[in-house]
Amino acid sequence: MIIDRLAVVGVGLIGGSFAMALRQAGVVGSVVGIDANRDNLLVARSRGIVDDIAEDLCSGVTDADVVFVATPVCTIADLVRDMVPGLKSGAIVTDGGSVKGSLVERCESVLPSGYHFVGGHPIAGTEHSGAAAAFPDLFRGKRCVLTPGDTTDPHALATVSRLWTAAGAAVCAMETGHHDRIFAEISHLPHAIAYTLVHAVGTADVEGENVLSYTAGGFRDFTRIASSDPVMWRDIALMNRAALLSSIDGFSASLAELRRRIDGNDHDGLTEFFTTAKKFRDGIL
Repeated sequence: MIIDRLAVVGVGLIGGSFAMALRQAGVVGSVVGIDANRDNLLVARSRGIVDDIAEDLCSGVTDADVVFVATPVCTIADLVRDMVPGLKSGAIVTDGGSVKGSLVERCESVLPSGYHFVGGHPIAGTEHSGAAAAFPDLFRGKRCVLTPGDTTDPHALATVSRLWTAAGAAVCAMETGHHDRIFAEISHLPHAIAYTLVHAVGTADVEGENVLSYTAGGFRDFTRIASSDPVMWRDIALMNRAALLSSIDGFSASLAELRRRIDGNDHDGLTEFFTTAKKFRDGIL
């Protein structure tokens, strides 16, 4: 047992899966789910994801050793601020947001002395959402990035690290700004491109045809992530705006180079472009 009680704020895919993984590993005594959507809470309880449910934030976090906030990134800091009256002394608050810089800074600033914040980002997910989509193996074999700062409590950091390890994740640490620049490239940009591609094709006028009706495996595989929650990705795009804009500029330059080679009927240049990309892709696998 690592902790006696866990509170999960936002019992969706990430929050629900975290709770399920920890329960399966036997490292948490009890779990309370806190969510504004009562129907979602009832699903979480019926599936055994949580023991108790609460719609009120402060009463829900009472007696929790660790509070995991798994809500849209724009809401996290306000929730951390608002839960303070209900937290017990020494409580650890952590999150699953995919933007860390300004978020971690604000969360640390709203927690009084005696409470601890540890920024976190599990690198896992699907295009589905809600407690019904949660499953305990979501994080197995995946990375979880923690973003401690100079004032992060070592015991709190170790506790959060142990929980993620128990959930099956490989834990690493990273400075917040470095994190945001990396994930603008490998996560936020791909989602932006997927949404843009579907939007462009969906609004394309090809002699009155519904172009999307002709899509097959390649298009659907490539654009799967465009089925993710639009509000969540709106918030991520705005919170990591500077890094994402830089990533979009870099992608635009690559796309412009591809266009130049196609326009110039550059056989060797196209082969080199596609071969380089293929090597990068194969290197991931």
